[in-house]
Amino acid sequence: MNVIHHGAYNGVTGSCHELQWQQYGILVDCGLFQGEEAPKVLDIEFPVTHIQALVITHCHIDHIGRIPWLLAAGFRGLIYATEATAALLPLMLEDSLKIQLSLNERQRNTFLSLIRSLLRPVPFGCQAPITLPNGDRLTLYFRQAGHILGSAFVEIVMPDERVVVFSGDLGPSNTPLLVDPISPKRADVLVLESTYGNRVHECQSERSDMLKQIIERSLLDGGAILIPAFSVGRTQELLFDIEILIADSLMPLLQVNQQQMKWLELPVVLDSPLAGEVTEQYNLFHRLWDTEAKSRKSCGRHPLSFEQCITIESHQQHQSIVNRLQSTNEPAIIVAASGMCSGGRIVNYLEALLPDPRTDIVIVGYQAKGTLGYSLAVGEKRVKINNQCIEVRAKVHNLSGYSAHADKNDLIKFVANIEQGPQEIHIVHGDYRAQSRLANALRELRPDSEVLVSAEG
Repeated sequence: MNVIHHGAYNGVTGSCHELQWQQYGILVDCGLFQGEEAPKVLDIEFPVTHIQALVITHCHIDHIGRIPWLLAAGFRGLIYATEATAALLPLMLEDSLKIQLSLNERQRNTFLSLIRSLLRPVPFGCQAPITLPNGDRLTLYFRQAGHILGSAFVEIVMPDERVVVFSGDLGPSNTPLLVDPISPKRADVLVLESTYGNRVHECQSERSDMLKQIIERSLLDGGAILIPAFSVGRTQELLFDIEILIADSLMPLLQVNQQQMKWLELPVVLDSPLAGEVTEQYNLFHRLWDTEAKSRKSCGRHPLSFEQCITIESHQQHQSIVNRLQSTNEPAIIVAASGMCSGGRIVNYLEALLPDPRTDIVIVGYQAKGTLGYSLAVGEKRVKINNQCIEVRAKVHNLSGYSAHADKNDLIKFVANIEQGPQEIHIVHGDYRAQSRLANALRELRPDSEVLVSAEG
């Protein structure tokens, strides 16, 4: 048995790992590289004829974005995913095919038909056997990872009974929308993400308080609040929190004051057709929500589709809102993709509103080096958009509590709660500093485990 890393070993994007048994391989994720990590050529650089199956941990583009190139390289094995991930995968890939490869509708439909023919949805906790050509059998299990809807860490029981666990991306603890990940009972080999292996996030209550303060100041002073957000996960977490803030500001209804009326009139604009479709899937799969979110829905609340939330479809509507916000000082919350500001409708808002000091930019997710989002997050005062130099006079806020990734403490807890093993821990999906800091902590926690850092210093 061997584990080979084809991506996200020397950085955060392009997640792709191969589990080898004898002469055969199982691929776990096949994601796109982003920011400075992006190569000029996206072709698959490793052989695929021996790859028997592809296992998808979740639907973020850095875990699924190179599937078109994998199929172009000749892969025709089955694709295993959770039920929710299987529902989201065609949506995410269609958007990617349109933007990255400029395929027309007929070409996209042909490709998506092939994807659907290979997809095998697997419920959480159910076994999915994979029989290799030599007759050996692997057994696959998906366990809830709490990162985004349908996200999983993967347990693979090998023919020799060893258990290999791929963490995918683990979610943080105590978020209100999705359940917390629960550690496996056994892992002989663990492939563990380390995106925030050297950082500790704000807690959920702190992130809500900070967002509330930003909104209240905007209601008094005017100006738009721009939130670049990934279409899957971050957008839904934000809508959930905003709905709670609005509902709490209006209680009790008999004592609504002028400030509370402003909350009632505040438009919340979801300007991402893909995020709107994904949010529909979140509502369809509400059985996967955490207890708090389920209880709000059962009480008649609509935490992801409330009255003040306006979904923008057409480009004409989008441009109209950009122009309106640029010419007025009216407050509004805009949630739009892409999460790293590397494309999508958020770029038009930023180009128009970054020079306005009344604008607030709220950074809520990981920003890869080389992206516009990274430049804003680190405080650059001039950025380039559409080959134009734009002055940044807007206020930029970094809210780490909205990260969908486990922080250092959560990652350590995940390993600490494994009852048996691991003998080997492969640390991936992080820069060298994050991987090294996490590795040092895990060596203290598990002195009998071999902890391997994948990134180069």
